[in-house]
Amino acid sequence: MEPSAREPLVRKTSSSYQTFPKSTVRRLDREYLQSLHNKRLYLAVFAAVLGNFTFGYALVYPSPVIPALEAHPSPALRLDQHTAPWFGSVFTLGAAVGGLSTMLLNDCLGRKLSIMFSALPSAVGFALMAGAQGVWMLLLGRVLTGYAGGVTSAAIPVYISEISHPGVRGMLGACPQIMAVLGSLVLYALGKYLRLVLDWRWLAVAGEVPVLTMIILLCFMPNSPRFLLSQGKEKEALGSLCWLRGSDTDYAQEYEQIKDSVRKQSRRVSCAEIKDPFIYKPILIAGVMRFLQQLSGVTCILVYLQSIFKKTSVILKPEYDAALVGLVRLFSVAIAAVSMDKAGRKILLFVSAGVMLVSNLTMGIYIHFMPASQNGTIANKTLLSSENLPAEPTNYITLIPLLATMFFIMGYALGWGPITWLLMSEILPLKARGVASGLCVIVSWLTAFTLTQSFLPVVNAFGLEVPFLFFAVISAGNILFTGCCVPETKGRSLEQIEAFFRTGRRSFMR
Repeated sequence: MEPSAREPLVRKTSSSYQTFPKSTVRRLDREYLQSLHNKRLYLAVFAAVLGNFTFGYALVYPSPVIPALEAHPSPALRLDQHTAPWFGSVFTLGAAVGGLSTMLLNDCLGRKLSIMFSALPSAVGFALMAGAQGVWMLLLGRVLTGYAGGVTSAAIPVYISEISHPGVRGMLGACPQIMAVLGSLVLYALGKYLRLVLDWRWLAVAGEVPVLTMIILLCFMPNSPRFLLSQGKEKEALGSLCWLRGSDTDYAQEYEQIKDSVRKQSRRVSCAEIKDPFIYKPILIAGVMRFLQQLSGVTCILVYLQSIFKKTSVILKPEYDAALVGLVRLFSVAIAAVSMDKAGRKILLFVSAGVMLVSNLTMGIYIHFMPASQNGTIANKTLLSSENLPAEPTNYITLIPLLATMFFIMGYALGWGPITWLLMSEILPLKARGVASGLCVIVSWLTAFTLTQSFLPVVNAFGLEVPFLFFAVISAGNILFTGCCVPETKGRSLEQIEAFFRTGRRSFMR
């Protein structure tokens, strides 16, 4: 294939690179549409992102359960000020271990089998929590579901990016976040319903359903063509791409581009090659983005959401507020999914960080200057045992923390939530994609564990406003990092993105 056939598809002429003739552009546009209408691609993505649904469900599991376990009649299951932080944070420690193991699983088992493998610890973890007879079983269940979440966090974005058509990769790349948000929202809804009619254990039982559905559907889905080619399985790779694009499309041309890219990166990355900017720059960008994403405080806020709302005495009951925030988050991620292939990744990252900055500042300032009658000594010292705090506000100024949290979650879901995962899978070089994605997940969840574990002690020692002001400073850093370091990948194939990092040509990003 001639080099010009692998150049970006553009309509405007440029002295920096060649363009296709208009007749070729029209033909390729028709092929794009034919590929995008193939429903099998969307089925494969849906099967994979069920793992993210389980991840989102398990992540916020403590939100409705911690209040119930703090008041549990059995001392063996009752959570106190020492065990409750561990119950909330140990999930992220398991996720970090899951990311570490995915560094090997992604390249040994492949992306699809890695996702399927995550079903085992997830199912066992939910079973342990459903039948827990002591706090140790609850903690072990959280570790196992966290481990499964770490595996899916590293494997699913890579799988989706490698099977997706460039024209919809942004939209499909947001699906993991959409499903994670949907999982959290379902947990909040079930937490409210099951607490009225059933025991809290049924929340863990319900978590088994998406796990089993995912494993059944993935049995019929293809593996990534890029992974199959890296294993020398050319016939299977061609069949996989045909299944994903449709037999009536010119998938053979895309296959040759992928094959050429894989051929150039047939060997695994060596220690000496890490010094190559083509390798270390995208890994560094992806890793720092995952670090900053967690430092923005989203995991702490989601895990302790109901406790935070009880402390600030918002206008509605905390469980209703949590569900409302979940709906806002789902709506915002859906907007991001539709927008990122049109507006681009960077503009959404800027908007996202700006909204998070204003929201965290508002929350921190409100808590600091809140009237003493609504921010008394007991409320200011701890988030635990918050059932004794007033559930009803005395005036409508208590809408501020609810609105600030809603806007924070909206801002996060518009950019730094879904796009961070998408960019990680887009910019990492193929030869290091499996290892590097696992490394990014380790960075992410170790950061989340540290923040979640230290959140309650910091609140108890200095007040709730301190973490939110810290999150605001991080959000300002996110704006600077986006402007200086993050490339725009809208509409580019994975091979074109790799060519950019290999050559450093800014013209391809314009």
